[in-house]
Amino acid sequence: MLVKVEQIKDAGLKLEEPINLELLGETLGGGAASGEDTGFRATAPSTLKASLRKLSGGVLLEGRFTVDVTSPCKRCLTDVATKVPVEFTLNLVPESLARGDDFKDDDEKAMEKKERSQGESGGSFEMDDADQEVFDGKSINLDPIVREQLLLALPMNAVCREDCKGLCSQCGANRNEVACACDTRPVDPRLAPLKNIKLSN
Repeated sequence: MLVKVEQIKDAGLKLEEPINLELLGETLGGGAASGEDTGFRATAPSTLKASLRKLSGGVLLEGRFTVDVTSPCKRCLTDVATKVPVEFTLNLVPESLARGDDFKDDDEKAMEKKERSQGESGGSFEMDDADQEVFDGKSINLDPIVREQLLLALPMNAVCREDCKGLCSQCGANRNEVACACDTRPVDPRLAPLKNIKLSN
């Protein structure tokens, strides 16, 4: 998904772009080119709804999409279906401006910040509210942005239900489905070695 800056007119640009399963799979760890496996699997493609506006020499990107995923329950390992909503706002800054900032003193940066908040931000949006990313100034590749924002939005853990009993630590049975006869009471670690002693008659 590539957007050229010249496509963004004064009124802005609105997009609805499909996000295919291949991209989602690679992001979550299900593809050959993927990195670390997140434990989540996408079950359907998604659609990115985005708006882009030129602001202060850069581009303000606002986007949202929802991804249907499955992952093992952290307690009983049963597959759990989850919807992951993703929303983000990014201030995309051209490399030339980003490099120029390195040579500006604090007064110049403060003046530019004041001009942005009074002028192009329209009074309803502070540029400081957006995360900043650098791009080449000519085109914006949305694929890496989608990948990054999806990874940031993933829940830490998924459970099939709040009262999930998990797996038996001794026999491995799913305690939501089977009431096993194992003694799961905690053992005093000081007495644990005594369990291995066999008494002879």
